[in-house]
Amino acid sequence: MTETPTFITGTDRQLHLLDLIEQRQRLTVAEIVERFAVSEATARRDLEALASQGKIQRVHGGAIALTESPPELPILERKNEQADEKARIGRKAAELVRRGETIFLGSGTTVLEIARALRERTGLTVITNSLPVLNTLSNTDNTLICLGGMLRPSELSFIGHLTEQALAEVRADKVFMGIRALTLEGLTNEYLPETLTDRAILNAGREIIIVADHTKFGRTATVLLAPLEKIHTLVTDHETDQDFVRALSEKNINVLLA
Repeated sequence: MTETPTFITGTDRQLHLLDLIEQRQRLTVAEIVERFAVSEATARRDLEALASQGKIQRVHGGAIALTESPPELPILERKNEQADEKARIGRKAAELVRRGETIFLGSGTTVLEIARALRERTGLTVITNSLPVLNTLSNTDNTLICLGGMLRPSELSFIGHLTEQALAEVRADKVFMGIRALTLEGLTNEYLPETLTDRAILNAGREIIIVADHTKFGRTATVLLAPLEKIHTLVTDHETDQDFVRALSEKNINVLLA
């Protein structure tokens, strides 16, 4: 890359800045000040402008490059991806469940680990649109409510209008949901019909808990599900970027590391 001019202004500076972030993957405010001979306030404004356009991820003290989330494999092919992290996250999330509560367990491999961690528990009411979750908890001493609808074969989950109508009739103390990708701008998924159902799921719970391993952070997928302010707790693993964890805490989101 050719050396950035010592003095440039406005849009040109932001273009150079974006190019630099994409090459280095991470850049601090101090590095921007030195490289572009601008004030810290100007450096922060440039970063905020790029972040508002969805071009970078703003983190404490600087920014990181955004990575497009790769296409999602079917659930049966994803079961071995980050298996240890997902199992730890599932056990940590299960610790949040109290006897007598009504909970919603969504689809996906990480939420399935929550179901596995709850197999020895009793006295729960579990609502789900996931066939693997239903099968995992079918022989336990809990009340199970399965929402019908259109089966999405790759996820073995029910989605669509019928599922959303059923969701309007139920309420949960806690909703546990996985996510395809998340940045400080919000939660994103790949498949629009599933995202519409997931939005209805978010509205069915008093407390929203997202479970996601470190590979989901700083990535974007096609469809915006919800802003981060919609969630109350996020359960992830220790490899998640600490700047991201700190930024979530600053947004009053409870972060638990498994």
